[in-house]
Amino acid sequence: MEPFKEVFNLSSITAMANHLCRRQGDFDREGFIAFATEGLAELELKQRSDQITTALYRYLPNDFCCAAEILLETLQPEENVSISDQATTDTGVAGWLVMPMCDYVARYGQEYFSLSMELLKEMTKRSSSEFAIRHFLISSQKETLSEVLLWAEDDNYHVRRLASEGTRPRLPWAMQLPDFISNPVPLIPLLEKLRDDPEEYVRRSVANNLNDIAKDHPDLVADIAHKWMKGASKERQKLIRHACRSLIKSGHQGCLSALGYKEAKVHLESFKVLTLVVIYGQVLEFEVSMNSHERGDQDLILDFVIHHKKANGSTTPKVFKWKTFKLSAGENHKAAKKHAMKPITTRKYYPGLHKVELVANGKSLGIRDFELVMEPSSV
Repeated sequence: MEPFKEVFNLSSITAMANHLCRRQGDFDREGFIAFATEGLAELELKQRSDQITTALYRYLPNDFCCAAEILLETLQPEENVSISDQATTDTGVAGWLVMPMCDYVARYGQEYFSLSMELLKEMTKRSSSEFAIRHFLISSQKETLSEVLLWAEDDNYHVRRLASEGTRPRLPWAMQLPDFISNPVPLIPLLEKLRDDPEEYVRRSVANNLNDIAKDHPDLVADIAHKWMKGASKERQKLIRHACRSLIKSGHQGCLSALGYKEAKVHLESFKVLTLVVIYGQVLEFEVSMNSHERGDQDLILDFVIHHKKANGSTTPKVFKWKTFKLSAGENHKAAKKHAMKPITTRKYYPGLHKVELVANGKSLGIRDFELVMEPSSV
């Protein structure tokens, strides 16, 4: 399978150069291609994009306004279709090649706010400007947020999604927005505008924005969940559940209450670890049996927590989603689970005593020990 970085290769860069050449009569096509592709094989995705951005700066007119007009004219005609279906064709630039163009605006358009906003709005219709807009949210927060509020009402759903995705305080692989991390309140009116958007693509972005906020302001997001659940459609309820996913896993009682989950009233009849010794690369197996002592039905979120041993001998918990179900008065519920203790890139395993904990609606029901053994061939 071809590495993803190959979205920026000689063929795609040549296609971009051809479109630029058609819009700028004296454009140095060969010079642009040579500069943008120099040492390409040794460069990763972002490095390749940055090199193309620098090539744009070097070979477009020095006047940003003139360069902006050329970039706008190279864009593919607007189509309100999925970003994954967008690609550069004979009709214009779209898809991943728009990424270095967005970075060009972020890097060189700071003194041309209105024009830069127009560019990013148009570019996001063919790709996404979610990384580039963050530069303006940091340098001109008030003005940019005002513009973004207008985008939340745009006819094009990619623009509406940019309003939410671009303002995420902790957007992965992007620069953070420290002001919104410390005080996300200015974002709430924007998210309220978009919470019932007809496109799930937009609503999911709203949920991700709230999940970012929840990492630093869990009580605020729990309060928002309470308010938004009143008269909520099925679509909004789904948004709220996705927005609260981190709070649900952490057992935040205010959030669980907002979603209709009360304190779990169950009696743990048995909780057995079936594999008291787990060989690294194999599976932990456990089973549980519980009985409801609530007078009526109760909705339960059942999770389990693996307390992984660290190098210094202490343990660190990791919550895993298991199941949601309804338990009637006096009803018994049995369940079994297999959890792979296998290599993953985000965790290093250490041998020794580990623990597995059972959690229902954020309440610990019990905890059991198991031993992890590292086979010599697996270390």
